[in-house]
Amino acid sequence: MMPALFDFEVYTPYRLFFSGHVQAVTITLADGEICVYANHSHFVAPSLSCILRIKNDEGEWRSAFVSEGIIEVKQGKYRNVLIVDSAEWPEEIDLARARAAKEQAEKSLESAMMKFEVENARAKLKRAEYRLKAQALQSQN
Repeated sequence: MMPALFDFEVYTPYRLFFSGHVQAVTITLADGEICVYANHSHFVAPSLSCILRIKNDEGEWRSAFVSEGIIEVKQGKYRNVLIVDSAEWPEEIDLARARAAKEQAEKSLESAMMKFEVENARAKLKRAEYRLKAQALQSQN
């Protein structure tokens, strides 16, 4: 029996990052990781920077880095949409740039004095770490 599929799209301000029929999507929300399957109950929620995992129509998982955004999941034959600031497949990630961004974020975190500076540095550090993790996952496969 063929698993149920649903339409899933990922948008950034610059492009349609992904569009296709999928079996499942795993993403991190503020209260933890969630895996969405066909006919999942409807919800809208903010998503965090994370490794987005997409299980395609043939049952193969693919991972990508996504930054903060919002996801809307609908039941039935509706499009399920993730809108993020940025999204990158592992092969699109500039490893040297990601490492440099991580180092810069760590330095900023050490010298941050104000709460907003600390939060900004932590967010930058998480994005850099997830980019590096997405690249590492690609290398393992």
